Amino acid sequence: MQIEIPKGESFEIKYLVFDYNGTVANNGIIYPKVLEKLNSYNDLEVFVITADTYGTVSEELKGSNIKVKIISRENGSIDKLNFVKELGLKNVIAFGNGSNDRLMLEEAGIGICVVGEEGASIKALMASDLVVNSIDNALDYIDQPKKIVAGLRE
Repeated sequence: MQIEIPKGESFEIKYLVFDYNGTVANNGIIYPKVLEKLNSYNDLEVFVITADTYGTVSEELKGSNIKVKIISRENGSIDKLNFVKELGLKNVIAFGNGSNDRLMLEEAGIGICVVGEEGASIKALMASDLVVNSIDNALDYIDQPKKIVAGLRE
């Protein structure tokens, strides 16, 4: 997915990286429509990155195309940032809502803060390029990338 921001940057998006709880899941259970949607992205690699607080992520994503990256609870912010760096910052759209997502959101090519049922931390909000009020709205940006352009152009 090529995204050109007028008078801004250009991104060749290859990866979508999602925080789990509070972003695509609530209390360890992924939203069913979200799982279906994430499985439909054939041209992009989709990752969920989580400390797996509820111990449910493997079962919830079983049989899906989504790749899971388990991180430590102690160094979650750094682990998430390092993972996005490994993928190539300008190749990633990152989605999150918590304080431990802030570095990933700030450094990814495009960081989207999702203010869902669990809310969002101010640190995540301030580190993001865009802020949305639901995961469904966040996924609209993938389906309609001109929305990203509209939100980030000067």
